[in-house]
Amino acid sequence: MCGLEFPTNANVIVGLQRADDAGVYRVNDELALIQTVDFFTPIVDDPYWFGQIAAANALSDVYAMGGIPKTAMNLVAFPLKDMDMTVLRQIIQGGLDKMTEASVVLVGGHSIEDTELKYGLSVTGFIHPDRVLTKKGLLAGDSLILTKPLGTGIINTAIKGGLASGETVEGVTRLMAQLNKDAAEIMERYPVHACTDITGFGLLGHLAEMLAESSLSMRLSSRTIPVIQGTLEYAAMGLVPAGTFKNREYRECMVEFSSSVDRLMQDVLFDAQTSGGLLICVDGKKAEGLLEALQNGGVPEATLIGEVIPGPAGKIVVD
Repeated sequence: MCGLEFPTNANVIVGLQRADDAGVYRVNDELALIQTVDFFTPIVDDPYWFGQIAAANALSDVYAMGGIPKTAMNLVAFPLKDMDMTVLRQIIQGGLDKMTEASVVLVGGHSIEDTELKYGLSVTGFIHPDRVLTKKGLLAGDSLILTKPLGTGIINTAIKGGLASGETVEGVTRLMAQLNKDAAEIMERYPVHACTDITGFGLLGHLAEMLAESSLSMRLSSRTIPVIQGTLEYAAMGLVPAGTFKNREYRECMVEFSSSVDRLMQDVLFDAQTSGGLLICVDGKKAEGLLEALQNGGVPEATLIGEVIPGPAGKIVVD
C-alpha cells in the first residue's frame, strides 16, 4: 500500500516486495517456513464440501511454492442468529478431513460472529531455502503445464443461477476440493523453474503476474487448454462472473489473441477460478516426462498448454 512502511528482515526470502503465492521466511540453512492465509464465502450449498474446498484452496499456495504444508489454523465468521451450529460443524469437519488427507495438523484458530458466513485457513509449510519456487523464475524454453481444467467461476455462476445439472455440480465440487498435493510431489523430481496456482486472477491474470518485469513472453495454444465440460455453453448464456470481466480489463493489454480464439474461450482464459490447478514452468526438454508422470500419478487432466519464449517483454500470445 502506498505510503506505508513495512518491517523488513534479512531472513525473508519472499515477502511484500513482490506479488507471490505466500511468504517465505528462512529459519536456518536447511529450513524455511511458508506462510499463507485464505478464506471466502460459500461457493457451494453443501457445508461439508464448502469446508473441503476452502481448505484445499488455502493449502494450495504452499504446494505452489514447492513446499509441504504442516500446520493450519481455522478462520471462521459465522452468523449465529441465522444459522444452526450443525452447519458450522459440517464445514469444520470438511476442513478437517481435507487437512487429514494433506497430513496437516490443526493447531488452533479464531472465530467471530458475523452477518456473512466465511471459512478458511492460515497455513504454515516447510521447504528448503534453496528450493523455493516463485512466480519469477521462468526461463525461455520452459514448457507450461496446467494440472486442472478451467471454468470453475463460470460453472459456479451457473450453480448459483440454478442452471447447472446435478452431475455438473458434483463434478466441479470434487474438482475444487482436490488437493494439489500429488502434482507438487511429482514436480519436485523435475527441473521446474517457476510455479503458481490458478485462482482469482484467472489463467491469463496469473501468467501476467509471472511475466511482470520480465523480458520474456508466453505462447499458449487455446486448443489444448483443458476446460470443464459445459463451461463454454454456460458462458454463451452470459453466466460469466464479474471477477472475470475485471481480470480482462486489468490484463488484456498484455494479451494478443489470434482471430481463431472466440470471445467465449477468451472469457474462460480470464475466468476467476476457485482452488484451481498448478501452472508449472518446467525445462522444455523434460516437459513430456513430467506430463507423463503427472497423468500416471493422480493428476490425469494435466496438460501441456504453451511455452515461454523470448520477448517482446510481458506479452501473452494465444493461438
